[in-house]
Amino acid sequence: MAKILVVYHTQTGNTEKMARRVARGAAGMEDTEVTLKKAFDAGVEDLVGCDGVAVGTPENFGYMSGGMKDFFDRTFYPAQGRVFKKPFVVFISAGNDGTGALNSIERIARGYPLRLVSAPVIARGEVKEEDLEKCEELGKILAAGIDAGIF
Repeated sequence: MAKILVVYHTQTGNTEKMARRVARGAAGMEDTEVTLKKAFDAGVEDLVGCDGVAVGTPENFGYMSGGMKDFFDRTFYPAQGRVFKKPFVVFISAGNDGTGALNSIERIARGYPLRLVSAPVIARGEVKEEDLEKCEELGKILAAGIDAGIF
């Protein structure tokens, strides 16, 4: 059974909408268990205990949200040596282009190290149904790749 952690931070609800669709996509795959948690509620055991992780954040001032940064700060050192190249994906709700948030997440993820296994989903401006469909597909990709032993 593949265990997927979807961890996210939201203030407006946009990133939560995206997180729920990522979780729905992953949960739709056979033999997959999904845990959906807000960043402040997730901890190192959630990260260590999953087979793959989906990280979601709004873009704040060209960076990831403080809530997501807090999750990384709290889990980084305790997870060292326990998550080597664990597959992960990223989804971002951006008022701008989202690249600053993505770059910061990718840089931190290399330190764990986590392994990015699919292109990120970046919703620019208002989150549209098309963005949510891409999020659902992202969840499916992560779960299917783990289930098939690709990741």
